[in-house]
Amino acid sequence: MKRALAFLTVVPTPGRSTEPPDRRTFAWFPVVGALIGVALGSVWWLADRWWPPAVAAGLVVTADLSLTGLLHLDGLIDTADGLLPHLDRDRRLAVMAQPDVGAFGVAVAVAVIGLRFAALASMTPSVLLLAGVWAASRTVMVVIAGVLPYARHHGLASPFREGLSGGARAAWKPIALYGLIGSVSLGALTGSRLNELAVATVFAGAGAVALFARRRIGGYTGDVLGAAGVIGETVALVIASAR
Repeated sequence: MKRALAFLTVVPTPGRSTEPPDRRTFAWFPVVGALIGVALGSVWWLADRWWPPAVAAGLVVTADLSLTGLLHLDGLIDTADGLLPHLDRDRRLAVMAQPDVGAFGVAVAVAVIGLRFAALASMTPSVLLLAGVWAASRTVMVVIAGVLPYARHHGLASPFREGLSGGARAAWKPIALYGLIGSVSLGALTGSRLNELAVATVFAGAGAVALFARRRIGGYTGDVLGAAGVIGETVALVIASAR
């Protein structure tokens, strides 16, 4: 679990390791995702007691960016800059590796953060909802890495390829199963069928990003994994906020 925390958050962990994650690390992804969701849900619940809904929503968005070190948002921005313009495959990968930010990335980041903020501001705080959504988004990262080929020879997501290579490649299947069941169950525990549906849409939203990346660059990268998680979460929050 320590490796999963180290890989997905900025939380200091005893003996923080730089070794690549293995199957056991990936098995903890849904759990760590749920813990992140619980932390954010707690911020949401407490902030709502002190401030108006808009301020509470802003604090949750800020807490999410802080807890993940902007890693996934950076992946979303790089993915947008690489996949949306009309470029060839090699140029797309080169753009995604560059540290600067383009117009596509800025536009998508603003739209996504705005949607997340608006959705949270329009709902009653629910710790279980965020736990389910964030557990699902971390589950789908493992699924994408297990299903799609890696688009680069070497990069930040190489540990995913190495940890799910050879005979271990099928390890994503049981993780996907328990992650799906666990995350949707958390949504169901809120007592709302809409929340249950919203958690399930994480997989649809993230899957759409993965399929788009498969078409554009032939597989996934670390940026694509981050983008898929963020888009999946955003779709779920928008669905959950529906009247």
